[in-house]
Amino acid sequence: MDSKVNSQMLKGILSGSILLLLSQEELYGYKLSEKLTDFGFSDIPKGTIYPLLLSLEKKKLIKGTMKPSDTGPQRKYYSLTRTGLAEKNEFITQWHNLKNSVDNLIEGRE
Repeated sequence: MDSKVNSQMLKGILSGSILLLLSQEELYGYKLSEKLTDFGFSDIPKGTIYPLLLSLEKKKLIKGTMKPSDTGPQRKYYSLTRTGLAEKNEFITQWHNLKNSVDNLIEGRE
């Protein structure tokens, strides 16, 4: 991902992307970061993910649960709440609308 992407825009996209990933499976922070990298978010500093997780948890969009780990201390696994699922669906709708509008501008269509 281009490191020149506006940080506020990136924060919103990352929040939505986190909700999308957590709608598929429970993940802990580092694994979530790896998944984002797999999808092309390779320039995201590792310290960016945890504040976003904390913010999403405070908004009650996700819930964290401590679980044992095979390789060390317990990990905090995150999952979507009902509110988070609704927010994920709203993100998808807004993303499609925004993407279509920007595509129309780029292609010169009204």
